[in-house]
Amino acid sequence: MKITIEYESSWRNSFLDGSNNEPLPKGGRKFIGSMTNLKKPENFIKRDVTLDTVMGILNRLIGDQKKLYQSRLAENYYFKEIESLTSFTDNPTRINDNEMTYIRNMTGSTDQNSFTGIIKVKDPVFLSDYSPEFWGVLALDLNELCQFILEKNKVDKTISLDPISIISRLEILDKEKPVINDGEANQALQVLNQHFPDANYLSNKGEIFPIMFYCSALYLQLERLKDRFDDIDTAKTKSGTISGISKRGFTKKDFMNRFTTGDKKKIWGNPYIRKERVKGVGEVAHFMTKASGQLEIEIDVDRDKAKEIQAMIENAGVSSFYLGKKGLAYVCDIDPRPRKH
Repeated sequence: MKITIEYESSWRNSFLDGSNNEPLPKGGRKFIGSMTNLKKPENFIKRDVTLDTVMGILNRLIGDQKKLYQSRLAENYYFKEIESLTSFTDNPTRINDNEMTYIRNMTGSTDQNSFTGIIKVKDPVFLSDYSPEFWGVLALDLNELCQFILEKNKVDKTISLDPISIISRLEILDKEKPVINDGEANQALQVLNQHFPDANYLSNKGEIFPIMFYCSALYLQLERLKDRFDDIDTAKTKSGTISGISKRGFTKKDFMNRFTTGDKKKIWGNPYIRKERVKGVGEVAHFMTKASGQLEIEIDVDRDKAKEIQAMIENAGVSSFYLGKKGLAYVCDIDPRPRKH
């Protein structure tokens, strides 16, 4: 017998990890379609029609709404002896992979670069006696920073002591290109490695990331200032860190969270897009693939069994359904005649 299905805008990507062929984890399958997750190539998952897809459709058409792996585990699984007799042909007549799709992220993750509420500038970390020297580390250029690390120089340069100025300076420093690991930079690296052995300051090419030097130098300055100032602990969180700043970098939302009246800004969705740089081509953008076309399912059974399957489908009365993820699909024809060999 042959079952012909027409489908429109069937999504050919997945934004959840794990598989439908296994029990759901306690917290559900993880959402991996956020902008951050899509930076990793393994999270941009492409999907095609498979036998699992087809068997899921057939079970849905006869009224079985359990997950496929659950149906297969049942003793009375209807298609138990029929799966091996089932084949299919997917005929997409139109494929659209240039359309921007906005997907909802119901996990309520937060925007790394945004914050909410009124900014609080009257925090001890900006108003204390140590504050100018502490944050002044960010005002140094890279050569001055290396000398500060090596020679324990007192910091005379200053920066505006408010959250926006500090985070703006960090964002500027974050854009500085890696530098060659030699001379004073290499000597400063060795000093930092002694103080913070768990941090890795080098790129894949063996170059130094300046932003990591600056962030680690803030922690180094904390150690040096504690001998001169009694209230240096006000610069730290309860866990002993600098809010939103690690020894290898910073996160804007975490930094600003201490200095704003509102909560972190929730992200309820984002464009589904992955960008990568291809040598000789430049930046390439990958979008959600949506396909429209026809799916032909053939089941090698005799006419009586075919009539039985046809009756079950008609009695279930499923008018439309998803083919894979989203889209619209429906049965347009059922031919119970045996397959031609």
